[in-house]
Amino acid sequence: MPPDSRSLLAGLTWKRFLIGAGGALVLLVLVVAAARGLRTLPGVQAFIETYPGHRELAPGGPVGIPAWLGWQHFLNVFFLVLLVRTGLIIRSKQRPPAFWTRDNSRFPRTKGTPRRLGISVWLHLVVDVFWVLNGVVYVVLLFATGQWLRVVPTSWDVVPNAISVVLQYASLEWPVEHAWLYYNDAQVLSYFAVVFIASPIAIVTGLRLSPVWPREGRLTSLPSERTARALHFPTMLFFVLFTFVHVVLVLTTGALRNLNAMYASRDADDWVGFAVFAVSVVVLVAGWLIARPLVLAPVAERFGSLRRMPPPPRRDTPAN
Repeated sequence: MPPDSRSLLAGLTWKRFLIGAGGALVLLVLVVAAARGLRTLPGVQAFIETYPGHRELAPGGPVGIPAWLGWQHFLNVFFLVLLVRTGLIIRSKQRPPAFWTRDNSRFPRTKGTPRRLGISVWLHLVVDVFWVLNGVVYVVLLFATGQWLRVVPTSWDVVPNAISVVLQYASLEWPVEHAWLYYNDAQVLSYFAVVFIASPIAIVTGLRLSPVWPREGRLTSLPSERTARALHFPTMLFFVLFTFVHVVLVLTTGALRNLNAMYASRDADDWVGFAVFAVSVVVLVAGWLIARPLVLAPVAERFGSLRRMPPPPRRDTPAN
C-alpha cells in the first residue's frame, strides 16, 4: 500500500474513532439525564423502594468469595483476552505467516489425514481448549460448593430488581450492595448470561467454524456455517462489552473492597487486592503482546510440522 494511502486510511480510522467516541459520550449524557429525571417521579421512587436491586442471602448460601473463584476469574479473563487477540488476527484475513499440520503419529491419532491450519487458527484453537477446560472446572466447582446460588436466578423478582439496579447505575446514584455477601440482580443476570448462554454459543459456533468440525454427517448443517458466523463475532463483542462495563463498575463502586474480594478473597478496604490486580494486568498485557503466531511458532512445531511462508513482496512507490 502506498504511503499516501496508509496516511489516508489512518486518518479515516481516527476520524471514525473520534466520531464514535463523541456519539457515545452524548448518548451517555442523555441516558444519565433521563435516568435522573425518572428518579424524581413518585412511581419510580416507589418502584426502587419495593425492588432495591438485590435478593437476601439464601438460607445456607455461601458467604464470601473463595480463593479458587479468584483464580478462575483471572484465568477466564486471561484466556478471553487471548481469544479476542487471536480472533481479531483471524478476522483481519491477513495471509498467515505459517501453516501448521498436526503430527498424526502422536496422540491423539485420527483415521483421516490431518488438515493444514493457518498458525493463527491453530493458536486460536489452542487457547480455546484451555478456556473451555477452565470453564468446565469453574462450572463443576460452582455447583459443588454452592456458589451457583450467587449467579443463578431463583426467583422472578430478579427481573424488576435488575431493572431497578440499571436505573440506579444510570442515574449515578449507586445501589447499596455488598458483593462479599451477594451480587445485585443485574450482576446475577449478566453473570448467568455470560456463563450459561454466551459461553456455550461461543464454543459451539467456534467449533462449527473451525477445521475440526466434521465435513460429513448430520453435524455438517447443525448449525449452518452461515448461522455460526453470524453469531460468533457478535458474541465476542458481547464479551468485550461486558468486560468493559464490569471493569468500570468495579473501579467506581468501591474499588479496593471489590478488588480484595475478587483477587485476594478478603472482605477489606486495604490495598492487597489492588496489588494482585496490578500484577494481573501486567500478565494480561504480556499475554496480548506474546500471542502472535510467529512468536509461538516454536511451540507449534513441538506438536506438528510448520511451514513458514516467505514475506509478501514490498510494494514500494516508484521514485518520480
